[in-house]
Amino acid sequence: MRVFVYVTLLFPFAALPLARLATTRLHPRYATWLLTLAAVVLAGTSCGALGLLALAALVRVPAFARLGHLSTTIVEGGDPVSAAIALVAGVLFGAALLATASFALERTRALRIAFTHARHLPGQQSLVITPDPAADAYTVPGLPGRIVVSAGMLDALDEPGRHALLAHEHAHLSGHHYIYTSAARLAAAANPLLRPLAGAVDYAVERWADEDAARTVGDRRQVATAVARAAIATKHARAHRSPILALGAVFSRESGRSLAGAGPVPRRVAALLDPAPATSLIALAAGLGFLAVASLCALEAANDLQDLLSLAHFVDRH
Repeated sequence: MRVFVYVTLLFPFAALPLARLATTRLHPRYATWLLTLAAVVLAGTSCGALGLLALAALVRVPAFARLGHLSTTIVEGGDPVSAAIALVAGVLFGAALLATASFALERTRALRIAFTHARHLPGQQSLVITPDPAADAYTVPGLPGRIVVSAGMLDALDEPGRHALLAHEHAHLSGHHYIYTSAARLAAAANPLLRPLAGAVDYAVERWADEDAARTVGDRRQVATAVARAAIATKHARAHRSPILALGAVFSRESGRSLAGAGPVPRRVAALLDPAPATSLIALAAGLGFLAVASLCALEAANDLQDLLSLAHFVDRH
């Protein structure tokens, strides 16, 4: 078990290279899917590996071995885990569970507030225009979700820019992008090494919405101009919305900040001024293959421990 469990713990260190690969070599839609999947898989396998290390040491304690009807001779003769490693693994596993539960409760609360807010916004249409003079635009998840745009944002854009903005916001709403960002951030709460993946997902959903908007309006430069102007308008604006409602904010100041290079808005504008992105099947296969290997290593580690415990249980019974 030792080799596979420790190898499993190494995979999250590849989060940053994987984030860069996906955001540069894949269409934003596929990048979002892959990065979200990667965050969830790597969080699950790494936390599972920590749990295995703690459990492997725990069953060697005579009291627990007797409780589980395990042969102490077989357990102690198996692949040993030092007490120091087991203690560190146990502490990290407990911290991961606590952080995950805390984030899940907070995000659930935020979603509940957002759904309630969406339900009580005026009008029956998906678009809600507020009189706020500060430039702002965001989506509010709900049943149905709503698009909120301030008067200040509309004043900052011309008619083509407004069309591009609304197309971008509608892409966030119809694509349920808050689900991807929530899942990636939950994974990063469990394992902080995965924060580059969470940041990359934030950026990828923005690019996904940009590309959907460009396809809708039929003019990539028009969308690029709208993104730049809206970003400038919001830079010093004091929007009057709660951060809780920014679950799908379009012009997020945090999106993509964890990646190297220029800020998210210049990168988005530059991407829109280039031809529509294509997906490298080699890069996609490499990413999926990486996750498959990580999953297999975790499963093999769990299987090795299961075999040891089964043998110890069998010997104790006979």
